[in-house]
Amino acid sequence: MSLYQFLIAVRQQDGQQLMSETGETTSHLMGMFYRTLRIIDNGIKPVYIFDGHPPHLKSGELAKRYVRREEAGKSMEEAKEVGDATELDKFSRRTVRVTKEQNEEAKKLLKLMGIPYIDAPCEAEAQCAALARAGKVYAAASEDMDTLCFAAPILLRHLTFSEQRKLPITEVKLAETLEGLDMPMEQFIDLCILLGCDYCEPIKNIGPATAVKLLREHKDLDGLVKYIRDHPESRYKIPEDWPYQDARELFLKPEIVDPATLDLRWEEPDVEGLVEYLVKEKGFSEDRVRNGASRLMKNLKTAQQGRLDGFFKVIPQDKAAGSDKRKAADKAADKSKKVKVSKKK
Repeated sequence: MSLYQFLIAVRQQDGQQLMSETGETTSHLMGMFYRTLRIIDNGIKPVYIFDGHPPHLKSGELAKRYVRREEAGKSMEEAKEVGDATELDKFSRRTVRVTKEQNEEAKKLLKLMGIPYIDAPCEAEAQCAALARAGKVYAAASEDMDTLCFAAPILLRHLTFSEQRKLPITEVKLAETLEGLDMPMEQFIDLCILLGCDYCEPIKNIGPATAVKLLREHKDLDGLVKYIRDHPESRYKIPEDWPYQDARELFLKPEIVDPATLDLRWEEPDVEGLVEYLVKEKGFSEDRVRNGASRLMKNLKTAQQGRLDGFFKVIPQDKAAGSDKRKAADKAADKSKKVKVSKKK
């Protein structure tokens, strides 16, 4: 998703994507290089996750995206014929797609920068959530709210947009969300499916408030679907082939790499390798690339630690409990001392 953003947003003044002298697109590399620098400058160590194969249920969503690109392509040609530069730019951005080659180029850049990345077997959001649950990272950063359905304990939104749109970064904590909704995780997943996700269309005439109300009444989607189908007079209509159970299974048992098998390491950047790749091959400014590499080396001094828990001072739950007990004991002791002093007076 980051690469899509870069290909759409990183443009020349005439609206065209950045190109090397040989005519290769470099917008994705420019965006990846400088955004990663900004993230690291702000004390965050990123791990990038690349999507694997899409689940079968996502084929409908992918087909819609293909149709939208095709329609945008036709509109772009029409704008080109009439010489409408504004419309041409708008529709050309909608035809953007990330190629396999551009994915591989981004991975090569990250390796030279010393930044870890993972090839997810399926959905990247599911892998992000698994890493966060395992304590390998602090949070999952994504604009896709489905990340919460994969049980990411913390979701960060607008981390990737903030430098352009000046939007504040939003931190969503799953435990607080479930507590606020007074819902168990399984019911929350059903709520998200009911309102529409990548795997299921939303049900017409059911908005957020109505969805919460219906699920409270019928406990889960199984009960709600049965009730609606048993009452044909209902204003709500469930399609016969609505695959909500398969969608639920994808959220509860996603295809991921076991985080316990992953050793995340932030290495020193290969400065000369970056110069060779970005400057000599892709036409970047050598001064800027070397300056960026210096920033990386300065801010990744602790890269040898394979986990983020030391960087973010994350305390394991059992140790945190022990720490809380010690604090309580110390507080009680202090209170006892104060009482004794008071009696002496």
